[in-house]
Amino acid sequence: MKKILVLGGAHIDRRGMIEAETTPGASNPGHWMEEAGGGGFNAARNLSRLGFEVRIISPRGGDVTGEAVAAAARQAGVEDTPFVFLDRRTPSYTAILERDGNLVIALADMDLYKLFTPRRLRVRSVREAIRSTDIILCDANLPEDTLTAIGLAARVCGKMLAAIAISPAKAVKLKPAFADIDILFMNEAEARALTGENPDDIRQWPDMFRTAGLRGGVVTSGSKQAIAFDRNQAATLVPPRVDDVKDVTGAGDAMASGYLSAIAEGATITQALRLGAAAAALTVQSPFATSPDLSKNGVELMSGLVPEAETLA
Repeated sequence: MKKILVLGGAHIDRRGMIEAETTPGASNPGHWMEEAGGGGFNAARNLSRLGFEVRIISPRGGDVTGEAVAAAARQAGVEDTPFVFLDRRTPSYTAILERDGNLVIALADMDLYKLFTPRRLRVRSVREAIRSTDIILCDANLPEDTLTAIGLAARVCGKMLAAIAISPAKAVKLKPAFADIDILFMNEAEARALTGENPDDIRQWPDMFRTAGLRGGVVTSGSKQAIAFDRNQAATLVPPRVDDVKDVTGAGDAMASGYLSAIAEGATITQALRLGAAAAALTVQSPFATSPDLSKNGVELMSGLVPEAETLA
């Protein structure tokens, strides 16, 4: 069983779903739900359900919220080894969603992640975790200098490094580490923030990122065409139509999980893109950021409904 080490966000997600047509500047009827989340944490749980041995290291507050995150990790079979700051509050993400599941606005209270400094990577247990893993996955919740240090550690230890962009504002922190990142998962807004470009054709992204020094990545655009690339080739596909969308939260993390799991097992980027799209499709049919039904068999079955990907030169 391959090992994956996740260094990134693990916090509480609070999501309010508006039940009728959204009326800006007014009180809207709706309901709240709360669950453990975070880009890295969502991916960690998905990858555990897909059959990998997963460990996550993330800052955590000494509060009830932190205990809820730990309980969710145990339930998903993830080894949870946080840096706990007893006098601090566990980070949180609060979002308002339209009734179709699309995001209206969100607020991220993430100051605690600033305490995951490069010095933390020199802790003996963290150094041992990096040496003993097969793949490292980080996310842009962490400070820029920490992400750069993670890239250096991955290079020195000869480990594959993947990263999740999280948001346009946070994605730019990954730029100094481009040369060490094997796969960067992002949406089009994050890709634009990283390059300063807005191409008319999604097929232009690979060359733009290669020129910027990135080895490979996946750029998604919701229900529209997605593209994956490495140093030598690229592949595109249109995600499968999903009629019963419950919540789009976690779809990008699921894409990252499905794609990375396939690459870890030797798949081509074309095959990996289809499995990533299948994992995302399963996830948006669930009201949770990580679907309890996500499994290796489930993703393989769903991939039968995913259109064929087109391989580009």
